[in-house]
Amino acid sequence: MPYPPTPRRSPVAEADARRAIALVVGALATVAFVALRLAVALNGHTALDVDVWWDAAMAAIATPVGVILAWVPAIVGGTIGMIVIGVATTIVFALRRRPWDALTVAASIALVVAIGAPMAAIIARQRPADSLAETMATSFPSGHTAVATTIAVVLGLILRRRWVWITGAVWVVLMMWSRTYLHAHWLSDVVAGALEGVAVSTFVWALIQVVRERRAQRLAVTGS
Repeated sequence: MPYPPTPRRSPVAEADARRAIALVVGALATVAFVALRLAVALNGHTALDVDVWWDAAMAAIATPVGVILAWVPAIVGGTIGMIVIGVATTIVFALRRRPWDALTVAASIALVVAIGAPMAAIIARQRPADSLAETMATSFPSGHTAVATTIAVVLGLILRRRWVWITGAVWVVLMMWSRTYLHAHWLSDVVAGALEGVAVSTFVWALIQVVRERRAQRLAVTGS
């Protein structure tokens, strides 16, 4: 007697092999951020030697045209600009029926701001005296750089395209240069912002991947 056919189940989502790498990178970025934060604290929250050197180097090459160019990423990557970019990216993924990717973008940006903004206010590190932009004592870490890095890494992980990674890396470096060229931040501020962005984006992406995969596995078992 022939056996009845086995019911077909929904395919089980395989674990993304990049998740382990993302977690390692996120952990290393976190350790580096803590080490840099400690160095700044031990220095009395004043500029490190490398900060003073870099600030002087930016002042030495400053030109009116350079200042105008530096303001472009500063404005685009500002609070309003990043909100617009974040919301637009989230909406695009949602409209393309990629809710997990939309959630990853939204959660990453929200978390990096929720961590960075209060931290900068609590640390209250003074910006360079010759700042051409903000003057409030909220220099460490750089919020512009943190958000720029978060978006770059998250989109790179989601879209898996080399050109996305390259474009993102260029954008982050440009943002770091812009913030120091305008003397809005010390070099250690923008490095800290980049490390914060890497840590937050990789951890959020990895966590959502785990939730996504486990939900797919449950659906496969129940046959839903």
